Amino acid sequence: MLNVGLQLYTLRDQLENDFEGTIREVARLGYQGVEFHHFYGRTAEQVKALLDETGLEVIGTHVPYIRLQEALEEELAFHQAIGNQYIIVPWLADEDRGNLESLVNHIRIFSEAAQNKGISIAYHNHDFEFDKMEDGRPFLYALYDEVPASLLQVELDTCWVHYAGYVPSEVIAKYAGRTPLVHLKDLRRQEDGSPMTVELGEGEVDLAAVVKASDEAGVQWIIVEQDFCKNPPMDSIAKSMEWLKKHALEGGNVRV
Repeated sequence: MLNVGLQLYTLRDQLENDFEGTIREVARLGYQGVEFHHFYGRTAEQVKALLDETGLEVIGTHVPYIRLQEALEEELAFHQAIGNQYIIVPWLADEDRGNLESLVNHIRIFSEAAQNKGISIAYHNHDFEFDKMEDGRPFLYALYDEVPASLLQVELDTCWVHYAGYVPSEVIAKYAGRTPLVHLKDLRRQEDGSPMTVELGEGEVDLAAVVKASDEAGVQWIIVEQDFCKNPPMDSIAKSMEWLKKHALEGGNVRV
C-alpha cells in the first residue's frame, strides 16, 4: 500500500513565516510524511524533534546539485541525524544539462559517500530531461542507463512527464523496482500552452493510472506537490488529500 507524503515546497511561504506550525498542520491534514527542500535555519536536532512530535516521517530532501558538490559531507551528516534515507537532486542549471558525463561522475561520487551513511541518491525530473540526445535517447533515460540502480534511484514527477508528452504510468513501469518515490502532481494547460499546477483531480493527468502503476512498481511514497497554487496553499493540499481519500474509498491502494 502506498504511503502519502507532501513536498513542502508547496508551502514555502508558510514555512518561512511559521516552520513548526506549518509542519504540524500538514500532519493534522493526514499526510504521513514530508519531503523537505529547505530547513529555514533549523538544526538537525530541531527538525528531528518536530518530526518525532508530529509523527511525520522524513521521506527525503531536495538538495541542490551545486550544494552536493560543495558540501557533501555536511549534508550527509545533517540528513543522517534527522533519519533521512533519500537525498534527491532536484534540478539542473542550464550549464549542467548538456554534460551527461560530468553529471554521471558526480552522482557516483555522491552515492558512494551517501551509502556509507545509509542514504540513497535519487534524481527528480522536470520536462527538459525528456529532450532527445544525439543518440535518440531522452536525457533522463540516458542518465539511468549510465548510472546503475544501486547508485541512483528514480523520483518521477508525473506532471512534468505528462507535460513532456510521455505517459507517467508507463515511465513508472519502465523503472519498476528503481522508483521508491513518485510526485503525484496534476496540471492544466493554460491558453498559451504553459502548465499550471492544480489540486489533484482538477487537471489532465491520469492520476488513478499513476497510483495503480506506482503500487505495481513497488513505489514506497506518493508525494503531493503543487508548484504554484491559485488558492491558499494549505487549502490546496487539503483538497488534494480529499481526492486521495476518495480514491482510496474507490479501491485505490493508498494509505490515508
